[in-house]
Amino acid sequence: MNDERERGVGFFGEVLGSDMAEGFRDHIGSDDFGAECATWSADFAFGTVWTRPGLDRKMRSCVVMGMLMALRQTEELKYHVRIALANGLTIGELQEVLYLSVPYAGFPAANSAKQAMKAALREIELEEKDT
Repeated sequence: MNDERERGVGFFGEVLGSDMAEGFRDHIGSDDFGAECATWSADFAFGTVWTRPGLDRKMRSCVVMGMLMALRQTEELKYHVRIALANGLTIGELQEVLYLSVPYAGFPAANSAKQAMKAALREIELEEKDT
């Protein structure tokens, strides 16, 4: 495995947990449909961009969530709520990112984001109750 991929899988495991990281690692290089996207994600997004110096993880989470909100990428946003919490953002800070999206992305995009974020937080809360 190359350095970028190792850093990417390591980062993925830190922010989403070892079970998800193992599933991610198993998908990389497999013959599963779309597996090459996981490889690119591990190498470039997580292994190169997320691990660059210059911005801390909290700032990167804020930027990514803002972009996902504007693009209405609600399924991806749910993962990034988890990542943001693992990167140290508080619920209050998540709300501030949401509120900041309103004047720039518009109310419809912010409403979609709010629903996705609430769903992610409910899922996390249920998982924590089960453990």
